[in-house]
Amino acid sequence: MEKEKIGLWYGLVGVICFSLTLPATTIAVEHFGTTVVGLGRTVIAALLVAIILIARREKVPSVQQFKSILIVATGAVLGFPLLTSWAMKTLPVSHGAVEVALLPLATAGIAMYRAGERPSVRFWISSIIGSGAVILYAGSLGFGSFQVEDAGILAAVILLGLSYAEGGKLSKEIGSWQVIAWAIVIGAPFFVIPVGMSFSAEMLHAPIQGWSSLIYLAVVSQFLAYVAWYAGMALGGIARISQMQYLQPFLMIMFSALFLEESITTMTIVTAIVVVASVYIGKNAPISKYQIHAKISETRMDNKG
Repeated sequence: MEKEKIGLWYGLVGVICFSLTLPATTIAVEHFGTTVVGLGRTVIAALLVAIILIARREKVPSVQQFKSILIVATGAVLGFPLLTSWAMKTLPVSHGAVEVALLPLATAGIAMYRAGERPSVRFWISSIIGSGAVILYAGSLGFGSFQVEDAGILAAVILLGLSYAEGGKLSKEIGSWQVIAWAIVIGAPFFVIPVGMSFSAEMLHAPIQGWSSLIYLAVVSQFLAYVAWYAGMALGGIARISQMQYLQPFLMIMFSALFLEESITTMTIVTAIVVVASVYIGKNAPISKYQIHAKISETRMDNKG
């Protein structure tokens, strides 16, 4: 229980850090464009990460572990940053925040297969309540018809859910910060050329808000937030800690009101209360573990018998 409590605190820190991602992306994209913001954050983060890996003389992951790191990199380093940078050029933060709230369901569902977690019925009920509240909230905002950018956000959610589940599982083997660190190092070399071609001299004169947003995305959103998040999932379980993400859309909206002057409605407050309640129920719901390979072996033995 003590490990789970520490895991929840790590998860909360990660969620708070992630909650500034979309507001920061909205500001940064205006001055640097989709490619520099979506991929450039990884290039910047790689400089910091490489220094840490070399200074600590970290052991290079095994071939099998690198396969998992590639999955993490696909979602956390390439898919989510690039797709959300593209979508947030036109979507308001409140719109994107509501769709990102579907991450807990995506993460928990993938964790059932990848990490061998089996959430209880109470867990799924709390997840449905949280998701339902978010969907009703989205409808109350009158977003109108489904846009192409919405598909981009939803694709980003699925990719990041896969990345979260795989990263949470791998962090138990090599450590929480090492997972995202190696994912960044793997992805950065492929991004240098497109980022360099997209960067212009005019961008050097971007205001302090633009530069601070880009630096935040690189150092915190792309690295430090993942360190806390994967540590939380390693200690508290992937499915359980994923429930904390239901708080994320409302933190995003709060930050967008603070930095982008978007409004906060009564419906936002009411929905936030429902979501917090669902998180409380979900975090106390039992989650069992099962060994996938063991089940397969048992089945084969039964067939032979």
